[in-house]
Formats: sequence, C-alpha cells, structure tokens
Amino acid sequence: MDNFGDGPRSVVVVGAGVVGLSTAWFLQERGVAVTVVDRDRVAAGASWGNAGWISPGLAIPLNEPAVLRYGLRALFDRQAPLHVPATADPRLWTFLAKFAAHCTPRSWHRAVRANLPLNEECVEAFDVLTANGVDAPTTEAPITAVFESAAQADVLRRELERLVAAGQDIDYAAVDDVREFVPQASERIRAGIVLRGQRYVNPGWFTESLARSVVGRGATIRHGFDVRSIRRHPHAFSVRSATGQSVSAQAVVLATGAWLGKLGKPWGVKVPVRAGRGYSFTVPTDRPVAGPVYLPDIRVACTPYHGGLRVAGTMEFRGADAALDPARIDAIIASARPLLTGVRWDERSDAWVGPRPVSADGRPLIGATADPGVFVAGGHGMWGLTHGPVTGRLLAERITTGKQPEALREFDPAR
Repeated sequence: MDNFGDGPRSVVVVGAGVVGLSTAWFLQERGVAVTVVDRDRVAAGASWGNAGWISPGLAIPLNEPAVLRYGLRALFDRQAPLHVPATADPRLWTFLAKFAAHCTPRSWHRAVRANLPLNEECVEAFDVLTANGVDAPTTEAPITAVFESAAQADVLRRELERLVAAGQDIDYAAVDDVREFVPQASERIRAGIVLRGQRYVNPGWFTESLARSVVGRGATIRHGFDVRSIRRHPHAFSVRSATGQSVSAQAVVLATGAWLGKLGKPWGVKVPVRAGRGYSFTVPTDRPVAGPVYLPDIRVACTPYHGGLRVAGTMEFRGADAALDPARIDAIIASARPLLTGVRWDERSDAWVGPRPVSADGRPLIGATADPGVFVAGGHGMWGLTHGPVTGRLLAERITTGKQPEALREFDPAR
C-alpha cells in the first residue's frame, strides 16, 4: 500500500453503525489502532430500529425486475410499501432513473452472484463477534412468510428458486398449516413458506454492545463529529469536523450509510447512494410470537421484541434527515392489521425511521477508492445488518494486506 508499508497502523472509521463498528472490530483484530467518529451517536442511522434479521436466505437484491413495474404503480398509491413523495429534487429522479436501468434480469443476477460470498459467511462473522466480547446473542429461528393465496406464495417461491439456481444455499419449504408456525395468522392467510437456518437479533442492543467491545479493545468513539473534510498528507490523513475538531490516521474508512455520496465523491466514488427509508414500531401481542414473520405482499417484517412484536416496513425515497412521517406508520398498520390477530395495534410505541443506503446498481460499495488510503463500506440497502459483520471482516483484510479479496471484486467503490 502506497506510503503505508505493510498496511496502516491507524485508521479513522467514519460512521458508528453496524458496518463501521464491525470494520473497526476486525481491524483491531489485526492489530490496527482505531478511532470511530460519528455525526450523531452509535446506531443513529439505519442500525437501531430495523427488523433485526440475520437472513442470508432473504438477502434478495433490490433491483429485481418486477420492482420497476411495481414501483410505477406505487407512485400513485400513498398506502403502497414503496413511496416516492412528490418532489422537484432532480438528484432523486436521476438516481431513480439509474436504479430503474439496473432492474433487469442480467443486472439482478449479477448482484445475486456478487452477494453469494457475503451470504455464505455472514452468520459465521456474527458468531466470531459474539464469541469474543460482543454481548448480544443472536437467536436462531426460521422465518415464516405468510400469504393470502397460493399464487402469492408462488412469487416468493420462484424468487427463492432463482437464488438457489444462482448458487445460494437456502433451506425452505411450503407449510400446510401456517398457524402451526404463526398462531397469529388470521383467517385470510392461506399459504406459507418457512425458511430455516435464519437468525434474528435486537439490532440496537447488538450495535451498542459492538461499540462497547470496540472501546474495550482500545478504540475511541467520538460522537457529534460531523465530518466536513478529509485531507491527504504525505503519510497520514486528517479528518476535520464542522466544529474544527480534527483526528488523524494513516487510513480512513467511510461507513456513513445513506450519507456516503457526499464524502465519497471527492475520492472517486461514482455509484449513487440514496436513503431508502424504513419505518418500524413496537406493538404488544396477546401471546408470544415464536419467530420472525414475513408478509411479502405488503413488504412487512415482524420480529419478536421485548415480549411483543417489532413491525418494520416501507421503502421511502426521501431525504435521509427528513422527519418521520406518521402516515407511513399508519399505512403499515392498515396493510398488516387484517393479516395478524392478537396484535394490539392501537398500543404501538417506539415509532422510528432509518435511512437505509440504497445503491443505484443493487450492489454495495466495499473496498478501496481511487486513493489507496481511503476505503468505503456501504450501500447495502436492506441488508446492512445481515452483511455488516462479514463486510467489516473482508474490508479489514483488504486494508491490512493491500490485497483484494475475491469476494469484494464486484463491490469496487470506484466502479
């Protein structure tokens, strides 16, 4: 690596979400001194309120060809899971046009193939963390997808078949008695598919525990550090905040989620990344929910959480820092209420919105930029939690050895 000998001995990681903290942890494992900075706090972006699924079997790229047809219809339906508010923002429409251009069978299949190594190793990467100081256990449980008709179930079944044909190992089966797996399924539910070998976790708890582990291993996490500039010097980089604070290291990792474009562009990052915002909230249930429940037709994920249910859904293309829109929560409830029983929807709490970083071509950005000392980890879309730890492990290898892991070749940030 230019100017850094056998690899940097110090790194600044910009972003204290699960991707950035995982990168920091695995860098420490390789003997690198790490400082983490974040514009807000740990897990302030998309890492806190997501569904918490560690689900390689459902890590389906967002640029599926059917999304384009669905998206055009959804533009005129305020209750639809995909929501693009009326806006004159030309950058958003440019991004959506580029995203649409990648909603082809060829581009989707390329993204599927690229994701295979991440899916194969993602659970193991979580196990490495939880076996070595990250005190936030993962729970193994099948994810049960439920449908109002066999025809709806066939849509997911065909997607899973295409993933298997591409090389993905998925253990799934149709279920005859859906209520055996999901007692909360209403009478409208007539079909189901169970995916075994999946897990879930409390994402906020996991990310905070990961942060404590990183600090316990010698790192510093600086909150309220809004990065405005990164400058290269002969043997180091200086990272400066909006308030004039500065921190230096021999390399920098940009793991800023939906805000990646602003900092990445000066370093040759060309793939646009926008906020595809997801919403969640918590509701009590009359009886415990055994495991995660997926409602594919309305794009809603439900996870056992504090004795109740965390309900997550929506893909809203709006500014990353925009306020929560209560209408999106109401839309999720209106679509899910007829499908589940014993859920006390009117007692909901913990309403949350988080900006998931969606790339224009359906693939994340992981690796070196045009400068060999600046690296990127982001653009995972809905699968930042599932792929966060394995991303951190692979990127730490890339940074410390100077060699490109084959698994990262398709994620080149300078593509």
